[in-house]
Amino acid sequence: MAALMSLNALAIDAMLPALDEIASAFAIDDPNRRQLVVGVYLLATGFGALVPGLFADRYGRRPVLFVSLGIYLVASLLCMIAPTFEVLLGLRAMQGFGTAGLMVLPAAIIRDRFDGDRMARLLSMIFIVFMLVPVLAPTMGQAVLSVASWEWIFFALGLFGLAAAVWAWLRMPETLDPRNRQKIDPRTIAYNLPLTLRTRSSVGYVLGGGLTFGGVFGYINSAPQLIGGHFGAEEQFPLIFGASAATLAFSSFANSRIVERFGARRVSHTALIAFIFVSLVQVYAAEIHADSLAWFFPLISINLCLLGFLGSNFGSIAMQPFFNSAGAASSVQASIRMLLGAVMGIVIGQFYDGTALPLAIALLASSLISLALVLFSERGKLFTRPRQSRYFTEGPR
Repeated sequence: MAALMSLNALAIDAMLPALDEIASAFAIDDPNRRQLVVGVYLLATGFGALVPGLFADRYGRRPVLFVSLGIYLVASLLCMIAPTFEVLLGLRAMQGFGTAGLMVLPAAIIRDRFDGDRMARLLSMIFIVFMLVPVLAPTMGQAVLSVASWEWIFFALGLFGLAAAVWAWLRMPETLDPRNRQKIDPRTIAYNLPLTLRTRSSVGYVLGGGLTFGGVFGYINSAPQLIGGHFGAEEQFPLIFGASAATLAFSSFANSRIVERFGARRVSHTALIAFIFVSLVQVYAAEIHADSLAWFFPLISINLCLLGFLGSNFGSIAMQPFFNSAGAASSVQASIRMLLGAVMGIVIGQFYDGTALPLAIALLASSLISLALVLFSERGKLFTRPRQSRYFTEGPR
């Protein structure tokens, strides 16, 4: 599951060192426009996430998974031969839309087998591997650029996709219980897709997770310009970006060790409040110490570290009410999170003004709104730990 989810992260972060070369190859004058190579992929993934869960609830997890892997491989190879920047963006949209299943299905597969805090623990263990990819991917992209042109990064993506497909074919069983298969018809779709938005205990965590990750997508989009341009550390970019992202792997590991003891809600609520405080310091640093990487780097690293206590726990809490329709629920939740995050990331990236202030303000605003949304889902109470239960949200069959 970690390898499958990592393919999406690889398709995002491996491209970061190549954005300058891509802009140069296609004569892109606006430095913010090159960010669309990442932003369009994220946006298309958000729309595409609505599709695979519905088919996975009907035909099983494995068939849909291998279709997604096939699209990932083909789209990666086609990106190598894109004749114009617009065609490249179109192919990236195709890649993101078609491979959304790689983001949606792992959560549904885990939900098929586990629930509650144990599910949160397993998702955290998966995130440990998943979050190592942003650490290594820019270095991989830089290594490819040292011996070849940017097109060969897409070739490397295709190789990783092929390896993951072979591994999944050999090791992953079908996890959907035949009794939980659902028909693909307008009534089922009309019920399942908006179900998350009608479930109060879930919606706040889905929207809140999308907003907090939106700030991080803004960092990813603008990181090459921010670190390489504003802070003047272009040569050290893969190291600095990777080191900040490494904190996510650390916190995911820590979360996997403590979440069953303290509960997903207590851990994530504490992390969200800490995120707000750190974001306040980010705004101060961006105003008073605007040119200091020594201020920016530890603060963004702490923000990313705290996300390790938010992502898997928010996802687990949001999925808890959905057992009989885990695939559709995972689809709609992943879609909402990704669309919110992608739109925010693009907006933050396009507002980049040569300083870290737009990013800092976005991190603070998104975390404050997330806290309000969590309070809505929890009916005004934080740090609770509901009794473990295996309950279901029934829908039409």
